[in-house]
Amino acid sequence: MRARQNLRDAFSTYKRVSSKEAIDIFDKEDYSALLQNGIAQGITNPSWRPSLPHILVATISSFLFGYHLGVVNEPLESISLDLGFSGNTMAEGLVVSTCLGGALIGSLFSGWITDGVGRRRAFQLSALPMMVGAFVSATTNNLEGMLLGRFLVGTGMGLGPSVASLYVTEVSPSYIRGTYGSFIQIATCLGLMSALFIGIPVKEIVGWWRVCFWVSAIPASILALAMEFCVESPHWLHKKGRHADAEAEFEKVLGGLHVKLAMAELSKSDRGDGTDSVKFSELLYGRHFRVVFIGSTLYAFQQLSGINAVFYFSSTVFKSAGVPSDLANICVGVANLSGSIVAMVLMDKLGRKVVAMGLQVIAASSIVTGSGSVYLSVGGMLLFVLMFSLGAGPVPGLLLSEILPGRIRAKAMAVCLSVHWVINFFVGLLFLQLLEQLGPQILYSIFATFSLMAVAFVKKSILETKGKSLQEIEIALLPQE
Repeated sequence: MRARQNLRDAFSTYKRVSSKEAIDIFDKEDYSALLQNGIAQGITNPSWRPSLPHILVATISSFLFGYHLGVVNEPLESISLDLGFSGNTMAEGLVVSTCLGGALIGSLFSGWITDGVGRRRAFQLSALPMMVGAFVSATTNNLEGMLLGRFLVGTGMGLGPSVASLYVTEVSPSYIRGTYGSFIQIATCLGLMSALFIGIPVKEIVGWWRVCFWVSAIPASILALAMEFCVESPHWLHKKGRHADAEAEFEKVLGGLHVKLAMAELSKSDRGDGTDSVKFSELLYGRHFRVVFIGSTLYAFQQLSGINAVFYFSSTVFKSAGVPSDLANICVGVANLSGSIVAMVLMDKLGRKVVAMGLQVIAASSIVTGSGSVYLSVGGMLLFVLMFSLGAGPVPGLLLSEILPGRIRAKAMAVCLSVHWVINFFVGLLFLQLLEQLGPQILYSIFATFSLMAVAFVKKSILETKGKSLQEIEIALLPQE
């Protein structure tokens, strides 16, 4: 009882001083220890309802990300016929991978953009090239125009995922952050499914592939407009010294009772960091190297598992196995969405580490090669998609935005995602050629090996973040200066 009274007294004093001065009060009481020992039990978790609309708007960028990943899956054959490069596997690979090359460029600059103009404006900037690129792709009459459109779309794709991960992490209440983080993966799955469904008529309707690109401009426009009405990240505002604005935004998403608590945590973690720009060299060695290495390696293993090859080329793979591509692609979309929904339920209950590690094992053992029957092969691929959506799909983006310190979060996320896009580019470019030269058995065995390596890495290197505040995670991971 006395401890709770002390906490109330501290809050009363806090209200009479600025956010910057308040941290001195909480240092005296050892604020982190108070939270960990449960002395603040009288303060309940904030409601999830105020933050939900902002999260849903942010995940439109993830929907677009998924849509553009899958938009050429079904129409690729029609595109190649209409634009005159049918049968050229390198050109077909370029139609997929040029988008990923653009994503690499967007990703490289994403940290500086999100730190410079804020999370809301970064979302809007990511929507612009996706609208322009969709227009160019939909109206082109040659391969060069298609590659230009795909490159422009890719730059927006490279910016969007990092901003979405940052925004959801920084706006969400800590107790539901894992569930909200899974919304990103669910939105990506819905985008993939939408692309697959919209592509179904492409074989019957001449030029339908152009409609597939036009459609993507609608959610991009909604994102750019709706973000005007969303909150800015309080973490970014605080980092810029705009403490009053940060308090106002916290009040919108957490409620007035929790504003002072949230501001005290921010002040404690940001003290001494200032607003100085982060040098690139700081991310590659020194006390920040460990978390950047963990993030980059997680994304590398995610792509080396081969999952995106399924999303890019499932129509071609299923067709070669004698399975109708439209039916198989629908099954891929359903498996992906189902796994993501289950992951949303498990993430804040079992924790990120358990979900990622346990289900990656099943995913690795689920890649059934073409040496079996056709249906066993297709079933194995669908199970692989399901297990990936449960584990490796949603975890890296959420985990990185949690473990990266606030001062370097945006720029370090850009570095980690750059690794993601480089490997993704080569997987998309070379998959069809490797499938022809190595065969499915050897190629999928390589993917399975990388999945098992990811299990060992997660077990050794990943800290469980379930239920912890961003400040607690930062203290646990970073060595003291």
